[in-house]
Amino acid sequence: MTDGVGGTGGATGANGEPEPSDSLKAFGEVVKVFRKRALLTQEQFAPKVRYSVPTVASIEQGRRFPPPAFVDRAEDVLDSFGVIKAAAKHLSRKSGLASWFRQWAQLEAEALSLYTYECRLIPGLLQPEAYARALFADQLPPLRDEQVDAQLAARMERQRLLRDRPNTNYSFILEEHLFLRRTGGRVVTLELIDHVLDLSRLRNIEIQVMPQVRERHAGLHGPMRLLETSENKWFGYSEGQETGDFITDPKVVSTLQMRYARMRSQAHSLEYSVGLLQRMRGAV
Repeated sequence: MTDGVGGTGGATGANGEPEPSDSLKAFGEVVKVFRKRALLTQEQFAPKVRYSVPTVASIEQGRRFPPPAFVDRAEDVLDSFGVIKAAAKHLSRKSGLASWFRQWAQLEAEALSLYTYECRLIPGLLQPEAYARALFADQLPPLRDEQVDAQLAARMERQRLLRDRPNTNYSFILEEHLFLRRTGGRVVTLELIDHVLDLSRLRNIEIQVMPQVRERHAGLHGPMRLLETSENKWFGYSEGQETGDFITDPKVVSTLQMRYARMRSQAHSLEYSVGLLQRMRGAV
């Protein structure tokens, strides 16, 4: 489903859960200690945080990335003095990501600039929960409910970058047909448009829509991403069905930069893109 989680960028562990990491195991131990301090069994604790017993067990064992809602509810239920929320902040953003995407994700978390062009589906960083869930639900081979939840949690956690790094410049060029497709249905599409419009109001995020009819188009080679590191080095990334290509060759990166710059001039302006999305919302 792009962005290294599920489908295009799938495979976490063999069972669909994030591969164990020290940070996940440490977080699980913190939850377990406070749960036992509260004299609660997993069976008693699970309904209080509104998750199943197997989900609680997976989180405590460090096999599953905790959803943000779980973190908040566990903090309140266990009265952990802010420790659970603090531990959650140190969870690796790489958990739940495909192996080929992790190097890019690590650089992405510290990038000065991140440019994304997408023609297949809304990029993971911009996907609201309902849209992402619809994508995971349609994945082949099918995923179990707990696999969908685990991958969705990893995606939602990664989206914190947009607000946690206000000094990073994010640029997105999205094909118009991505909003016209109505992935997940009308209600999901309305939520998607509202979500993208909300993000477009942030000073560090630029969103442009590429017209559906465009006689000249510099992005016909497919989706691309460009990233500038804190050392002002640029890298590229492209993703296929079950693989990802991390691009370091300066000549290739330069070519991608040239194409992206041309697409910026070929796409609608920032202001027109916002107006177009607002009109599309009224027509959904």
